[in-house]
Amino acid sequence: MFLVVGLGNPGAEYANTRHNVGFMAADALHEAFGFSSYKVKFDGLIAEGNIEGEKVFILKPQTYMNLSGNSVVKAAAFYKILPQNVIVIHDDMDLPVGKIKAKCGGGAGGHNGLKSIDAAISPAYNRIRIGVGHPQGNGEAVVNHVLSGFNKADKALISEDIDIVVKTLPVLLKKGVADFSGQIGMLQKK
Repeated sequence: MFLVVGLGNPGAEYANTRHNVGFMAADALHEAFGFSSYKVKFDGLIAEGNIEGEKVFILKPQTYMNLSGNSVVKAAAFYKILPQNVIVIHDDMDLPVGKIKAKCGGGAGGHNGLKSIDAAISPAYNRIRIGVGHPQGNGEAVVNHVLSGFNKADKALISEDIDIVVKTLPVLLKKGVADFSGQIGMLQKK
């Protein structure tokens, strides 16, 4: 059993922003694999489904990014899902748009959603990092960047990245993050 967490911020004003690529990926997985309707539970929206014989829950925390761990820990505890079976999909400013990386464990890299989840369940979960690029500068420039929408070219690249995640997630569930990373690498070279 797995818990796939898409990170984002609730509300229409954030729907198509860089910080919400986790929500976008969660919704794409939800649609592609015919999950149940989302239900309000665990301070989030959760749906149940099956991906190639594996029972999977998709969670979109509705707590805002910096409190995502509150939602994740409630769902993981209720379903008795260990951190190694939690998969968090999130935006990553350290990667350019069009790049995806995956790993198990590691630091939060300044991402407030990951900091919250690390504190709630430990850092020993799988992370799918979708690149959103980095702005010039720090502070307010970073906040404005992650809360901004995509230009046409970046939107197309993000859509391709999400398609790759949908196609390859079964590899992560069946074979682990190393094989998943290999599959992503092959698909991104095309």
